[in-house]
Amino acid sequence: MSLKETLRVMVVDDMSVSRALISQSLDEIGIKNYATESDSRAALGKLAANPVHLVISDMNMPGLSGLDLLAALRQNRTTQRIGFILITGSPTPDVLRLGQELGLNNLVRKPFTSVTLKSSIERVVGKL
Repeated sequence: MSLKETLRVMVVDDMSVSRALISQSLDEIGIKNYATESDSRAALGKLAANPVHLVISDMNMPGLSGLDLLAALRQNRTTQRIGFILITGSPTPDVLRLGQELGLNNLVRKPFTSVTLKSSIERVVGKL
């Protein structure tokens, strides 16, 4: 089986349109084993119960931001090694610095394409 077929991904974004765009890109890339979650706190609970290989998360969400979600994942032994890609329209120096401190694996700037998302994923998990 190829990495595309075995890779488990969770997409976390409070905006349905953004979730759909990320999901569409994953479909175009050939990644089929993904789940979506609109609430970052709910995602945290699901990930603790059933970890995935990679989380693709929006930055700005109510409750836990993308960086808050990353911090919570890194503090839990079960989820601390999950790959994490942050998607944001405004990667400020503070976001980049904090992301690096928390162990962010990669960042994708909005708007993105399937090609840029695939490249970002491959930098985290290897060639798809």
